[in-house]
Amino acid sequence: MFSKKIILGSSSPRRKQLVEQLGVNCEIRKKEVEEIFPENMPHHEVPEYLSKLKAEPLKSSIIENEVLLTSDTVVILNGKILEKPANRAEAIEMLSQLSANINEVVTGVYLFSKKKEHSFSVSTKVYFKELSEEEIIYYVDRFKPFDKAGAYGIQEWIGMIGVEKIEGCFYNVMGLPMHDLWKTLNQNF
Repeated sequence: MFSKKIILGSSSPRRKQLVEQLGVNCEIRKKEVEEIFPENMPHHEVPEYLSKLKAEPLKSSIIENEVLLTSDTVVILNGKILEKPANRAEAIEMLSQLSANINEVVTGVYLFSKKKEHSFSVSTKVYFKELSEEEIIYYVDRFKPFDKAGAYGIQEWIGMIGVEKIEGCFYNVMGLPMHDLWKTLNQNF
């Protein structure tokens, strides 16, 4: 079993909840970082790149028996990254694009301790049914998904009624690929 303390470099309540469900000691330690990546970087490499970027200002605070965990999740649709929506109109537009479509959710994870570091990414395909305008507006107005890549949380109402199936890890779509995280922590840290 994993016995070190996880230092979560994220203020995401979903990620904190997921880490705590592993039964490990977890503390949030976050410093804001401007999340900029090279324009020509392949979309699948962006989350891992950003997860490493988020870790940089926190590395010096890590002590023995602590493992820093940072991550980033992107939604890719038709060769384009869907960021977090800036407002209601953008959220409605994103969900309209996702309707009756397949998107790919990629989460990059970076782990750092005094002795080693390791990074990886996981990809999951998400299949949406055709969403009605009424369903999209209801979800956006009720759940306000402005802090979520692609304007949706699979664990929320829209996931329950709109996602027909996924290929890959459900928790990855929530923001942290738990199976791969647990395996990596136990094999490498």
